[in-house]
Order: sequence, then structure tokens, then C-alpha cells
Amino acid sequence: QVQLVESGGGLVQPGGSLSLSCAASGSFFSINTMGWYRQAPGKEREYVAGITTSGSTNYLDSVKGRFTISRDNAKNTVYLQMNSLKPEDTAVYYCRIWIRERSGAASDYWGQGTQVTVSS
Repeated sequence: QVQLVESGGGLVQPGGSLSLSCAASGSFFSINTMGWYRQAPGKEREYVAGITTSGSTNYLDSVKGRFTISRDNAKNTVYLQMNSLKPEDTAVYYCRIWIRERSGAASDYWGQGTQVTVSS
């Protein structure tokens, strides 16, 4: 069983910054890729950013240069630093991690979501 706890959402003005974090706990063998997704009202959930165990990153085109994903393997935590926020970044943000269970099976887990609202 794996638990993900997200924090860091909130209300920010356009051009502002927010930092999200997602900490994993529980019983598992290892964490592989970690990522962030978001879902705006009336829209499909979309991929925002991902980071592999080696630190390679990938971003949604619309957030490149503004968002930075990072991870702390010792803390089983993934972060998303969001700068130069725009109203269109408003959404519920979810972390997602892929793990190797102690049984050897591969699984993925989602965080509970945290609201990010960009508005003046």
C-alpha cells in the first residue's frame, strides 16, 4: 500500500509562483518515474511534467521554461516549481508515481489533487 500526500496549492496572481510537493510513503521496493498532471474544469486530465530516476525531465510544451520538476529520492518526494503562472494554468494538480512493488509487480499511484488558481 502506497500513500501520496500533496501540498502547496493555492491562489496566486498572474505572474506569480507556487511550489507543489508530493510525498510517497508505504511499503514498496522502489520508485521509478514521478510526474505531475492537471485537470481544469470541463477538460481532460493532461500530463504536465515527469522525471525519471536518473533525473531526466519532460514537460508539456505550454509550461516549458516556466515549470520545473525535481525529486528528492531520499524523501520519496517530487516537486513542481511553477513560475510566471497564467490563468490558463488554473487546475487541480495531481502527482503520479510509478513504483516497483516488493512482489516485483509494477504499479502506479495518484495523489489526492491540489487546487491551483491563478487569478487577479
